[in-house]
Order: sequence, then structure tokens, then C-alpha cells
Amino acid sequence: MFQISIDKLTLNMGAGGPGEKLEKSKKLLERASGEKGVITHAHKRSTFGVAKGRQIGVKVIMRGKKAEEFLKRVLESLDNKIKASQFDDHGNFSVGVHEYIDLPGMKYDPSIGIMGFDVAVTLKRAGYRVSKRRIRPAKIGGKHLVTREQAMEWTKETMGTEVL
Repeated sequence: MFQISIDKLTLNMGAGGPGEKLEKSKKLLERASGEKGVITHAHKRSTFGVAKGRQIGVKVIMRGKKAEEFLKRVLESLDNKIKASQFDDHGNFSVGVHEYIDLPGMKYDPSIGIMGFDVAVTLKRAGYRVSKRRIRPAKIGGKHLVTREQAMEWTKETMGTEVL
């Protein structure tokens, strides 16, 4: 029950608005992950002049073995190094891929150009479903939550990364 695992891997790209850049972003994330991309919308009007409901980005959510394999490829492109500041207090961490051609196995596509994306990793333990279920959701005990230090240790052991 105390073993940590990957809940989900979220790939995210902001395009700033609808148009050609949004379509290129969607094409890139679908090619990199092998999953279908979902277009994200603005939830409320911001100070940047983006209207509510306007298309602003693309995301892909990966789970299971596919997510673990993709995370290994992403960390390999970053020389297996993560900063300690990239971890939050709940044990999740995020990294950025500057150019998609840095990923092993990805080749340059002239129709896409050079773009990067963000990868957010959500970690969990067995029993986390208790807080998300529809009927009788409950809180998770403090000792069962994943902490920042435990997440750092997990990435060192399972992914073979160095935390700076």
C-alpha cells in the first residue's frame, strides 16, 4: 500500500489562441505520445485579453506503462537531471522539453517546426481513489500522502535520475 507509482503524465502546450500554431501543437503532442490530443479552453477572461471559452492550448494525458516509458524518454533527453525546485509539496513534479527533437526517436518535421512542451507527473499510492470516488469520498491520512522528499527518492531509485 505504501509503494509509490505514476498516476498520470500530462503533456501540455500553450498556443495562445486558435489557429495554425494550435494545430501544429496538437499534431506534435499526438506524434510524440501516440495518444489523442485534447484542445483546452480559457475558463475565464484574463488580463491578457483572452476571451472565455477561447481555444488556448493542447494537452495529452497518459497513464500506465506507456506513461512510464515516455517519462524515461523525457528524463533521458534531460540527461537524467531534475532540479529540487521542480517538485511540489504533494510529491508531483514538472519538467520542460525545450525542443521535441531532443526526445530519443523523434525526428525533425518541417511542417511542425521547432517547439517544446511541458510534462507534469502526478504520483500516487494505492488507496488514493478514496478521495476521488463519487460515493462517500474520504480524506487520505497524512502518513499516506506522498511528500516532496519521498518523490525525490522515488525518482532517484526507479527512474535513475539525479536531483540537483
